Amino acid sequence: MNEVIKILSGLDWSPLWISLKTGIVATCISFFLGIITARWVMKSSKGMKAVIDGILTLPMVLPPTVAGFFLLLLFSKRRPLGILLYEHFSIKVVQSWLGCIVAATVIAFPLMYRNARAAFEQVDINLIHAGRTLGMTEMQIFFRVVLPTAGPGVLSGTILTFARALGEYGATSMLAGNIPGKTSTISQRIAMVIQDGDYLTAGIWTLIVILIAFLIVFLMNMISGRNMKHIKRW
Repeated sequence: MNEVIKILSGLDWSPLWISLKTGIVATCISFFLGIITARWVMKSSKGMKAVIDGILTLPMVLPPTVAGFFLLLLFSKRRPLGILLYEHFSIKVVQSWLGCIVAATVIAFPLMYRNARAAFEQVDINLIHAGRTLGMTEMQIFFRVVLPTAGPGVLSGTILTFARALGEYGATSMLAGNIPGKTSTISQRIAMVIQDGDYLTAGIWTLIVILIAFLIVFLMNMISGRNMKHIKRW
């Protein structure tokens, strides 16, 4: 017990803050992009919808290291996009916190997109027709009818997106590296201390991740419970 307290007192908490900041920013980006793309895909033709949906969902089924490899090729300072960003805008993606955000967003985005699209597709079409009958524009119908009705599904997708972004490891390691105090997330920290044979520190970080994951699942269950209670009333 004394050893645990000693480790906690001297623990570098930067991986937790880096993970939380990365998760929040990646979730915000994925939230807006997910809603926009979900609405756009729903309005596409059947064939185009299948192609676009496959491309947007691909990061979810690919190994994170594969996604990280493609991101590394894309944003490397030896590649056209990386050269453009660095030389003209002084933006460095590789080996930076921005790389953590990009990697986490790419990996977590499909969860937001899939949940948002599923929630939108479950909205009663009669509500949309009623909005059109009342003279509402398509944009007004989306924000006043579709989005509020699909709210529980969108919110669940947001929570899952945050959880995925928080625990991202493979793509982040490839793109952002593992720089202490800069790009070292909780997942990377656990891997490093295990390699050093420090299982006690790894266990402490693992316990922290488990507690965060439990809070996320608890929050999702609370949201689902409220939604089911609302359905039962009807």
